[in-house]
Amino acid sequence: MIPDIQMLRLPHAADLPLPAYQSQGAAGFDLMAALNAEMILAPGEFSAIPTGLQMAIPEGWEGQVRPRSGLAFKAGVTVLNSPGTIDCDYRGEVKVILINHGAAPFTITHGMRIAQMVIAPAMQARILEASALDDTDRGASGFGSTGTK
Repeated sequence: MIPDIQMLRLPHAADLPLPAYQSQGAAGFDLMAALNAEMILAPGEFSAIPTGLQMAIPEGWEGQVRPRSGLAFKAGVTVLNSPGTIDCDYRGEVKVILINHGAAPFTITHGMRIAQMVIAPAMQARILEASALDDTDRGASGFGSTGTK
């Protein structure tokens, strides 16, 4: 099943196109910055960047906001809470929390592709209290316990 995602463009994004997949096999569509003026992220700085979009994601689905590999590789700019989740019942403006991990200031301009969104199935689980859990070979062994090779 292919979900329909309804999008509402806000006034500060009226001149921007709707998001689009950039290739036939792309898993995500690009999100653009909807800014009234350019914005500079200093090294180590983060900010919520508006996209000028509100979305109606159908029940049973979520929007996953992910970094664009080119921004991460070329400038060290990524999505801070990656992946960020846009829930099916959220109707506010979608914003992208970008952080500059690079060594130089990074300029964000109106219409710049700043992140991508993947639409994915999202189920809600039943939460059940237990008095004990089943045993496994791994048990409570945590970080790095399964090896590095």
